[in-house]
Amino acid sequence: MSPDRSTHHQQPHVSYKVLARKWRPQRFQDVIGQRAVTQTLRNAIGAGRIAQSFVFAGPRGVGKTTTARILSRCLNCQNGPTAEPCGACDACIEIAEGRDMDVLEMDAATHTGVDKVRDIIISGLGIAPVRDRYKVFIIDEVHRLSPQSFDALLKSIEEPPPHVVFMMATTEIDKVPPTIQSRSQVFELKTIGVKQIAAQLRTIADAEEIAIDDAAIMLVARAGDGSMRDAQSAFDQVIAFAGNTITAEDVAGVLGLVRRELLLEMAEAVAREDGAAVFALTDRAVEAGYELRTVLRELGRLTRDLLVISLDPSRLDDPELAAEGERDALKAVSAMFSPEDLMRAFDVLTKGEFEIRNSMQPRFHLEMTLLRWIHLRKLVPLSDVIQSLEAGGPSPRAAASGRSGAPATSTRPTLPAPPTRNMGAGSRPSVPAARPAPARPTAERREPVRPEAPAKGPAARQTETTAGLPAVEPVPADRLKEAFLEEIRKVKKFFYGTVIAQAQRIDISGDQVVITFAPQHRALKAQLEGTRPLLETTATQLAGRKMTIVTAEGSAATPPGGQTDAGSGPGEGTEKKAALREQALADSGVQAMLDVFAAEIRDVEEM
Repeated sequence: MSPDRSTHHQQPHVSYKVLARKWRPQRFQDVIGQRAVTQTLRNAIGAGRIAQSFVFAGPRGVGKTTTARILSRCLNCQNGPTAEPCGACDACIEIAEGRDMDVLEMDAATHTGVDKVRDIIISGLGIAPVRDRYKVFIIDEVHRLSPQSFDALLKSIEEPPPHVVFMMATTEIDKVPPTIQSRSQVFELKTIGVKQIAAQLRTIADAEEIAIDDAAIMLVARAGDGSMRDAQSAFDQVIAFAGNTITAEDVAGVLGLVRRELLLEMAEAVAREDGAAVFALTDRAVEAGYELRTVLRELGRLTRDLLVISLDPSRLDDPELAAEGERDALKAVSAMFSPEDLMRAFDVLTKGEFEIRNSMQPRFHLEMTLLRWIHLRKLVPLSDVIQSLEAGGPSPRAAASGRSGAPATSTRPTLPAPPTRNMGAGSRPSVPAARPAPARPTAERREPVRPEAPAKGPAARQTETTAGLPAVEPVPADRLKEAFLEEIRKVKKFFYGTVIAQAQRIDISGDQVVITFAPQHRALKAQLEGTRPLLETTATQLAGRKMTIVTAEGSAATPPGGQTDAGSGPGEGTEKKAALREQALADSGVQAMLDVFAAEIRDVEEM
């Protein structure tokens, strides 16, 4: 045997203690992120209000069992009961090491049967503590007990001997029977914030003399996903790989974290609506060995961060959202999306992450999810279409593209301006429900409708604006009705098509504009009443004198538009059909629906 080997075998064996155990809190003030729970327990001990049963619920690795052990030390410390255990007496030391005879820990996941509960807990309830003040039963993962075990435990928890205290920990509080919860004090422990985990990891790194930059610390903290124990275990793993000097690249490589640069490039490709880049970036993710479900989860986290920055730019300096080197890129990408885009994207990515779990082809799911994200940016909410039509603004899709910062990719023409020729109040064409367009586009859909030239006359000569409406010079009496209807359609397109165009008659008599509706159109009369001030202001400006709006009820036998309208259609038969089709295609509302939905106009009829 060589001397080197002999020397090696003579060295004493020193067991290594992982960080999660080495840095396990020993006092209430050491528990990170659970101040509400620890402060309540401290106050209860100080007031002598010690319950006979406690339930600590919450996610894994947030301090449930640790809190139970600290509470056991507080109750059994030689200076206690006290909220500040000394940590030096036999009880404090043995409880911390898990070998105190009067503090029994039971794993309910292993001992689920009722016989184990009777042997370990119930049979020893009447026996006084060997040395400590209280006999404490800590039941971990208590929700794993069988229904029979809970039944056997119920009476003991309700009326235990005065020297017995039960402490139960669970990650699924809903599986603990209400009868047990009602006999216990239930404490809900929450997930720990990334900043708090990062601060604790920095404390550990300084004490262990490990050089690690802030970006790497933040990556490890995010990998913990709200669990301090998971973050400490991940930190242990990174230290084993990189030693005492750790970079962000080491953390990403060891833990399999997706690099933020790749995620930002994917978001940029979606913003550009570049489908080819999506497939190329997916190739990079596969070649890098990333779990594609993790890619989708991290994309969801990125959209949340982008939404926070979009709504509150001051959060850009928050290290929880972005490391120092990522801030410029995050700011640039957030400007490419609207908040609505990001909220819809989060839903799509969350659904994609759920679907990819059991998929045999996760790559295909990732690609299709990103393509659906691109497609979502092309959709325009119907409310935006209506608002754009009423405001007389640009195409809703063009507006959405401008808002998101990405160029519009639609090849359809932008919506034409509404024509100035009047559509008859009784000649309003109706469009059947949208049907899928055939493979061969029709001539009507292929050729954009060109608006007619604006009407000439005094109504078109605007001079100044008063009360939000353009002021015009008085128009002759023979053109007053035509100018009035034209102006209403210009400023209130949706209202014109749904109310004014449904009137049976529109007459001007002296200083009154009389609008007649059929008896069954009482709801339209009520809608008109709400817009009466605008209509009267418009008529007054056009006539150059005070005008009032009067509604009347016509005869049910009178066809809409049969007497007076805003411009009746041309003759009967084929010519009338052609005129109605032309009016339908010229209507801005119809154009908007054709722009949003893949449909064609098969037929029109007079309503």
